[in-house]
Amino acid sequence: MKYTIDAKDRVLGRVATEAAHILRGKNTPDFEPNKIPHHTVTIVNAAAVRITGSAKPLQKIYKRFSGYPSGLKKTSYEKVFAKDPRKVIEHAVRGMLPKNKLAKRILRSNLVIYKHEKEEQ
Repeated sequence: MKYTIDAKDRVLGRVATEAAHILRGKNTPDFEPNKIPHHTVTIVNAAAVRITGSAKPLQKIYKRFSGYPSGLKKTSYEKVFAKDPRKVIEHAVRGMLPKNKLAKRILRSNLVIYKHEKEEQ
């Protein structure tokens, strides 16, 4: 089944929760935690998603670690969103999926995010 979520003027966490719920297959009566459901979620208008709080764009920090000493990289929400708003939504959805091999396969095959409408990617 194909689902489309319009993120225009919606809160980031609400959109990510809805997408993660569908990607896991929890919206169907035959939910199995060890199976990948055949649900494709398309999120459109990622550039129009919003977050609550006026100071949060500067306070929310995305971190990644290279594995080397002093290899911690920190980036604010504002910079990540300006570069590619799709990364923000993908990061939020990834955090709501199980921390195992299944999550990577679910994201790669079943989640599609567009910045605006479907014509532009």
